[in-house]
Amino acid sequence: MALNLQPLTSNILTMTREEELKKQGWEKRFTIDEPRLSEMAEQYKELGFEVLLEPVDLASEECTSCMAADPKRYKTIYTRQIN
Repeated sequence: MALNLQPLTSNILTMTREEELKKQGWEKRFTIDEPRLSEMAEQYKELGFEVLLEPVDLASEECTSCMAADPKRYKTIYTRQIN
């Protein structure tokens, strides 16, 4: 009896980086540049959060005109509670 096996690649969903981080318990806060970036990251750490800075994802932001001009300048702050 022959089996008709189809590849599963058509059914595999790819997650965005933001979805991956959310699955790991990270919460997206906002996207910002210096000097506020460092200030806010430090404040979240002082409040007991773990902080992750990610490159800006222009596809996931609502207003990107200034970010698109210099995307390396901006970072997105993600936080999660330290266990």
